[in-house]
Amino acid sequence: MDIYYAVLIFIFGLVLGSFYTVVGERLPLGKSLINPPSHCPNCKHRLGVLELIPVLSFIILGGKCKNCKSKIPILSTLIEILTAILFLIAFIRFGISINLFIALTFISMLVIVIVSDIRYMVICDEVLIVGNIIIFILLIISVGLKTSLMSVFYGIASFIIMLSIKTLGDMIFKKESMGGGDIKLMFTFGLVLGIPSSVASIFLASFIGLPISLIMMKKNSSHELPFGPYLSVSAIILLLSGIDVVNVLVNM
Repeated sequence: MDIYYAVLIFIFGLVLGSFYTVVGERLPLGKSLINPPSHCPNCKHRLGVLELIPVLSFIILGGKCKNCKSKIPILSTLIEILTAILFLIAFIRFGISINLFIALTFISMLVIVIVSDIRYMVICDEVLIVGNIIIFILLIISVGLKTSLMSVFYGIASFIIMLSIKTLGDMIFKKESMGGGDIKLMFTFGLVLGIPSSVASIFLASFIGLPISLIMMKKNSSHELPFGPYLSVSAIILLLSGIDVVNVLVNM
């Protein structure tokens, strides 16, 4: 039965991953998520049913548009695979529970953030607001209103910590050191992970992002790099690994 659910969760992740790519690419531009239907970005060919199967369509078509033979952007396929794998790991970690649905909502938000921040360096408020509301409702169902409000406090505290880091960074570098979306993202981290893990995500994100940023800056020193994807990856790692940050620090 667990294998059955695991397969369903994986397929569910593939399908939603495809949708999250659409959201991440269209929402920052104010475009409809429904119209126009999925199409080739080069020739505008409307994709048929067989061209919309997550991952398989990309493989069958050889990564090229059926109509004009131009290369299909691989980002969507990578996001489909990433979402499916993360959903599966979340299922293995939490089983069928309220915590699983909190994790899936959290992961979904961050996958969209990764797409939109990579594409446009934008983290959409709509994604954060809707996701936070869903998570808060699930928290109430799981642990009750009092504990859920405490999680909201953790979110606010994490937000303030990140805002303080940004303010200090602006003073040191004499320019905007961090986007507003990154700061708002920390509220969600505090809500789900708590203060220690949300703060740890900042340092982990910096560690993950530093070598990539150095490589990118070497290629183009004027190119601005989004921090949201690194934060998102770090938060997901902390969530799914179950690392007790406080315990790690105490035992160091």
